[in-house]
Amino acid sequence: MEEPPSAPPEGDFAFRGEPGQGKWPEMVYGGALSFLRRRYSRDLDGVDVAVSGIPFDSATSNRPGARLGPRAIRAASTMMAELNAFPWGFDPFAHLEVVDYGDCQFDFGYQHRAVEVIEEHARQILATDTAMATFGGDHFVTYPLLRAHAAVHGPMALVHFDAHSDTWPDDGDRLDHGSMFLRAAREGLIDPARSVQIGIRSANELDHGFTILDAPWVHDNGAAAVVAEIGQVVGEGPVYLTFDIDCLDPAFAPGTGTPVVGGLSTAQALNILRGLGDLSLVGFDVTEVAPAYDHAEITALAAATVAHDLLCLLADRQRRSR
Repeated sequence: MEEPPSAPPEGDFAFRGEPGQGKWPEMVYGGALSFLRRRYSRDLDGVDVAVSGIPFDSATSNRPGARLGPRAIRAASTMMAELNAFPWGFDPFAHLEVVDYGDCQFDFGYQHRAVEVIEEHARQILATDTAMATFGGDHFVTYPLLRAHAAVHGPMALVHFDAHSDTWPDDGDRLDHGSMFLRAAREGLIDPARSVQIGIRSANELDHGFTILDAPWVHDNGAAAVVAEIGQVVGEGPVYLTFDIDCLDPAFAPGTGTPVVGGLSTAQALNILRGLGDLSLVGFDVTEVAPAYDHAEITALAAATVAHDLLCLLADRQRRSR
């Protein structure tokens, strides 16, 4: 009987991989879970991007459960770790060194310390000149992330995918996933004149200077027009991108805390994201995945794909710069 060909090292790259190694074969259905099978490390020497989870959902206003989002996104990402990235056709980790940094650690009994804990977690990563790819948690976690990023990059453009504007009245002290972008604008962390909100379908009397491409506008005008409008508004300065998974219609993302019908399809959102390669992206997050309400992991898979494609944009920028 013919012997099977010898195989390369297999399994648990998250623990066994070495710096600079791209990837090796894994069972999609088993093995140690990290995002896209990246190795776990807190040593960021030579690392381009650190993936991190923020398992916090105490600022949610409807269904809780997004604290379990980072775990679900990691689990859903395994299929995308096996083949070259679509539609780019390359291995992103041949161009971009990415590690899974693990999760920000909280003491659940001290929710009032969430902002300082998340901000310090992000500052430690950014201080090593490493970019962040972050998973919430509810959408409030973006506020302390913006504080940490603005300390490095100054006021940024915000490219914000969401069903909600998240600019309702804010007193500067609330833990509220519906008001933190008004606070961020008032604190000068983001520049509303250079910021775009995509997929909005909830009423807010004031736009606070943000450009809003609501869900009907996206449906009527298409992905190419959205990409062009984002580019025109944002310009050439630093950009932070935040993707609340409820930007997608509940048919494509039921596993979230505040679903709103009439949203973007997964295909629409990915077509827009894949067109943003010319933005000066300095960091991004994906939030509000609540797996208890998910079906067949479709919400977690959508979130993992969004993050995968944003990493591919960064990898493609690295590839083109060489």
